[in-house]
This record gives sequence, C-alpha cells and structure tokens, in this order.
Amino acid sequence: MTKPAQPKPRRATPRPAPAPLTEREKMLAGLSYWPLDPELQALAATAERWMARYNAGLPTSPAERLALLREGLGAVGDDSVVRPPFHCDYGGNITLGRGVFINFNCIILDVVAVSIGDGTRIGPGVQILTADHPRDAAERRAGGESGRPIRIGPHAWIGGGAIILPGISIGEDAVVGAGSVVTRDVPAGSTVLGNPARPRRQD
Repeated sequence: MTKPAQPKPRRATPRPAPAPLTEREKMLAGLSYWPLDPELQALAATAERWMARYNAGLPTSPAERLALLREGLGAVGDDSVVRPPFHCDYGGNITLGRGVFINFNCIILDVVAVSIGDGTRIGPGVQILTADHPRDAAERRAGGESGRPIRIGPHAWIGGGAIILPGISIGEDAVVGAGSVVTRDVPAGSTVLGNPARPRRQD
C-alpha cells in the first residue's frame, strides 16, 4: 500500500517593499525631511500667495475674512478671528476651534500640526514654532529639518510677544505671560511667566 502524496509546502509570497515616504510625509510624521523638496516648495508658494491676499484684506467684512481664512488654514471654527498681518509656513496644518482670537503679527511655523482650542486668545506678535533643526552642526549643514506638533487647549490666553517652542502642549484655561518663552508643557489652569517660562509664584 503506497503512502498518500504529501502536499507541497506553499512558498510564501514576498511582500512588496513599502514605497519610500515623500518629503511631505516625512515632515508630517515629525521625521527629518528636506525643506527644498519641490512638492513642499510648491505648497509654501501657495501659502505665500494666500497670505498676500489675506494680509491685504483688512478692510473686508468679518464674514469675508473668515471665508478667506478657511481657504488657507486646515480648519477654522465659527467666530474665529485672525487679525492680519499673519504669517505661516503652509497653513493647512493649522486647526482653530470656535471663537479663537489671534491678534496682529502672529507667526505660526506649521511644518506639523498646530491645534488651538475653542475660545483661546493670542496676543500680538506671538510666535508658535513647530519647526526644529538638528543640534549637530554637520547635520544642520546637510539641510535637514524636522518638526514637533504644538497643542494649545481651549480658553488659554497667550500674552503678546510670547514664543512657544516645538512640541509644547498648553492646557485648558492656562495663561502664558507676555514675552515668555515656553520651553515646557503648561498644565491646565496654570500661569507661566518669563524666559524660560516658569509657574507664577503664589503670594
């Protein structure tokens, strides 16, 4: 009596190698990317054209400015106001909740996500900076950049001239004093002042 034929083992189908990430995908993932990539340069040029229109639109009605703001940013809640001039890298990575108010001359470097919660107030000349550079000089010379997202919770108040560094989270109802440089996360409901920003002393 002959043995039944053994089934031949199936050969594993090799998985195709994943497609390499584009420079834009690297940027959004917080990885090192090449900022002079043609796709990124085209997106930046689109943002520049939008900013030129937005910053020339001060005499327009609030409804017209809101419509134009929604054209350039990723998402904008009802009743939000950004007073021109306003400057950003791309615009599409910025999300504003309802009733956000951003005063004149705000700069948002949005190479990754910037989220600003409902009702937050941001004073004039504030800088919100997600963009980062290598600490090693040789790597900087090579031209790579990266970014870390910034989140500002609802009903926070960022005083005029404050600087918020990459990767920072500012909690709900927090206050950042004018001219402060925020290098660490700010807990909800707290007040920070100075350079570097530290919790306010309780008298």
